[in-house]
Amino acid sequence: MITETVRDSGRVSVQDLARLTGSSEMTIRRDLDALAAQGVLERDRGGARSLLLRGEEPPFSLRSSEAEDAKRAIAAAVAGRIADGETVLLDSGTTCVEVARLLKDREVTVMPLSLQAVRVLSDPPGRAQLWLPGGQCRATEGALVGPLALASIGALRFDTFVLGCCGLSAADGLTAYDLDDAAVKKAGLAASARTVLAADSGKLGRTARARVVPADGTDEIVTDSGAAPAEIAALERAGAALDVVPLP
Repeated sequence: MITETVRDSGRVSVQDLARLTGSSEMTIRRDLDALAAQGVLERDRGGARSLLLRGEEPPFSLRSSEAEDAKRAIAAAVAGRIADGETVLLDSGTTCVEVARLLKDREVTVMPLSLQAVRVLSDPPGRAQLWLPGGQCRATEGALVGPLALASIGALRFDTFVLGCCGLSAADGLTAYDLDDAAVKKAGLAASARTVLAADSGKLGRTARARVVPADGTDEIVTDSGAAPAEIAALERAGAALDVVPLP
């Protein structure tokens, strides 16, 4: 939330962030210092200024430490929907890496679309059979995109596509920050018999720059109970099928 608020506003004071998050000013200052060390923002007197553009995604290294409990709960629910023997296309993103951890020792075939998930599934190898796609690697994200990734996906058929997203809303549907990432997601949707969207509650109500599919364009959306009831209701009115998993 802090990263998004600073990015969207350009600059925010410590006092405003404390009021918004319900945290102490000391906690906010500590969090801002940590984010500044990661190159996401710049500290100034009394607050912080974003180093990310408004339409830019925070780096994977930062997102991987956000909403960890929610992502693990969502990953467990998603993995439970996958039967042994399935062939799974696994999208890039932090929640999908958690799904990879749970599929590693299952009797499934997985083609991951990120280097992080490849590492999880291969080092050391588990019972899951690993298929590697081609593609160009997005440097800060580890996602595989481009013509080779699209060709790899298009040459195959998958039982389940575990899809991630950057934003999800009733009005704009599922969106991504990167245009190449959006193209890969669309290819995965076309190549899969079933699509399950794994989206933590922080993604709901957010819109990125590239549209992927309408809100009702996946078979199921798995999110967490931290989601705002109004966002859940709006998605359901738009025809989306949701499973809201409780937070631990």
